[in-house]
Formats: sequence, C-alpha cells, structure tokens
Amino acid sequence: MQQFIDSYDFTGKKAIVRVDFNVPLNENFEITDDTRIRRAMPTLKKVLEKGGAVIIMSHLGRPKKVDPKFSLKHIVGRVSECLGVPVQFADDCQKADAQAAALKPGEALLLENLRYYAEEEGKPRGLAEDASDEEKKAAKAAVKASQKEFVKKLASYADCYINDAFGTAHRAHGSTALIADYFPNDKMFGYLMEGEIKAVDNVLKNGQHPITAIIGGSKVSSKLAVLENLVQKVDNLIIGGGMGYTFIKAEGGQIGNSLHEDELIPQAQEIMRIAKERGVKLSLSVETRVANDFNNEAETKLVPSHEIPEGWEGMDAGPKSLANWREIILSSKTVLWNGPVGVFEMPNFAKGTLQIAEDLAEATKNGAYTLVGGGDSVAAVTQMGYADKVSYVSTGGGAMLEAIEGKELPGVAAIRG
Repeated sequence: MQQFIDSYDFTGKKAIVRVDFNVPLNENFEITDDTRIRRAMPTLKKVLEKGGAVIIMSHLGRPKKVDPKFSLKHIVGRVSECLGVPVQFADDCQKADAQAAALKPGEALLLENLRYYAEEEGKPRGLAEDASDEEKKAAKAAVKASQKEFVKKLASYADCYINDAFGTAHRAHGSTALIADYFPNDKMFGYLMEGEIKAVDNVLKNGQHPITAIIGGSKVSSKLAVLENLVQKVDNLIIGGGMGYTFIKAEGGQIGNSLHEDELIPQAQEIMRIAKERGVKLSLSVETRVANDFNNEAETKLVPSHEIPEGWEGMDAGPKSLANWREIILSSKTVLWNGPVGVFEMPNFAKGTLQIAEDLAEATKNGAYTLVGGGDSVAAVTQMGYADKVSYVSTGGGAMLEAIEGKELPGVAAIRG
C-alpha cells in the first residue's frame, strides 16, 4: 500500500531513501553542479523534521567495479551542508548494519555507490567476449539470485522506503524497483518523484488545450516512440534539431549534408500522416542556418529548410522557423519541450534553442503550463536564467522520455503496486 510523505509518521523510524546524486565531478572531485543534491533536500529534511533518521542511497557514474573516483565520499561534505546536519558515510552499502542500527532521530547516513555491486543493475560483469550463450545465461542467473540478497540487506537497514530518484525510475534496478517489495505498507514517493510524475500527468493526462510538444535532438531513432505517442495527444507538434531533416527529406525536401536517417523515412511519413488525419499541426523548420562544416567557426548562411545545397548542413533553426514556433508556443495553454533545435553545444548555433527557452518563459508568464526536460533543454533554460520562469524543469532525461512515450516506469510501478 502506497503511503504519502506528508501524512506518514516517521517518529523514531529509519527511512531508506533512493536519491539521484549522480552529480558531475571535476578532476579534483569537486561537484560542478549540485542541482540533483539540492532537489532531494525537501524529502530528506521532511523525514528528519518529523522525527526520523535517513539512510541515503545513490549511484554515481557507471563503475563496473569498486573505483575510488566514483566514490560517494566525494560528495559527503556538500550533502551535509545542504541537509544542515553532519552526514555519516558507510564505505560499503552492503556492510552498514552497525551504522544503520546506531542512527538516532535527526541523523543521516550516506551509503557508498550502489553500482559497485553488479547486483544493483542485475547484470553480470566480467564475462569473456567469447563467452557462450550457456555461460552468459548462467552468469545472469547467478547475479539475479544474489540480487535478492543484495536488496534484502539494503531493506534490513530501515523501517520504510522512499523513492525520490526520478532520474533512475525507468530502470528496474534493486534500489529503484525491487526493494519496495520489502515495504508493502511503508513505501512512498519523495517530493521530487511526486513533482515529476505530476508534471508529466499535467501534460499527457490533464493538459489544457491547445497542447504543444516541442521535440528536438539529433536523431528520430532516439525519440520515435515519443513522437508516436505525442501525435495522438497534442494539438501542435514542433519537430526541430537534427531529427527534423529526416522529416523534411520525407516531404521531398533537399537537405544537403544534414544529419538524417533514411531508414526512418517511412516512420516519419506515417507520423505526418497520423498528424494530418487527427488535425494535429506538425511544424517543421522552414528556414535553416546552414554551415559548410560541422564546427563553430564554419561559414554560415540562411536558406529555406527544403532547399539546403550540397556541401552544406543544417545547424540551427532560422528566424522564420523561430517566428512560426513562437506564435504556436504563445497560443498554447500547455507546452512540453524536450531536445534542442540546433547544435546547442556550439555557441554560434545555440540561438534557436535559447529562443525557445525565452518563448517558454513568456508563455508561462502568460498562464501556460510549461514542462522542460532533457539535458540541453534544461541547460538552455538555466543558461538564460529561466529555470524558475517555466512551470517545471525535469531532472530525468531517460526517465522523462519513457514517461512521455506512455510507459509505466518500474520505479513508479513499484510504489503504486
């Protein structure tokens, strides 16, 4: 039975909380962006304020073995600073029995990187490249069998379980999906997870019309399922970035050397057909800033998106495209944005993406509900100083994509189930 953090009685209880502290570190192991740590604080502080203790668990990076550079000890100081209490550290997430048992109300313990153990992901490691199918099958079975003990040990530290790691909610890992089974009546979402789920629902289930989705990025293949789901739900579908050129070519346009996926032209044509059938306005770039080389200092010019000359490639949305999209955005009541509309990592081709961020801030000010997710989209609203001027900024890239594909995320199903 799902509980709720606001009504749960944490007095004298230990809560094991799955957070996403997978933060970027520089070569000196200093945190370069602590957003994920700060976003988890309301949940952790709530437990402490209500008389409980917290056992915090997370992964960092993708280590395939114990590797000091991926140790969560590097972030203990910052977590303590944000939480307002000294955070203890357990240097092995599977050997923290004594430390967990000794925790008093108001205290916090951070466990070492969950992914030091293959059991967290449930996938075998160290298999020889020429391993037979039988060997692979046996290795997988062995990890799955030991995964139960891994999860059981984590669960033994606490009285209740909170999942506040939306960034990993799409993974059926030990700490995100399996551990909830040990707390059938004492499992709940943290504030961040609640916010993320509500934000997606505010677009896909409860969105006020007109609803607009802006989907960008480099490849159609990475977001095909997203487009197929959204075209059934929105009033306007803006497709930009590299993936837009596959659609432009599917319409018979000339795209020069622009990034595209010929094998996905039939799927692009089908999405356009469904959009037309359902009365969805599908808006592609009509004007493109092209370059004669894929670098920031390349020669550029503006051309119609359907008439890109050979030797040139689309790098950013042009002013006419942005004007069209701005009009759509400002006439919408609900807007979802995932993915850049140009080569955002190059300053000379970031203008379009930054303009979308500005338009979303204006739409929000005018009363629209705006949800932003995906690395470059989040970076754009942050860079423009608009992170607090849109309705919601998602912390989960892959998780948000799967949510807007219409999938039920394992980490969400484990709490609701």
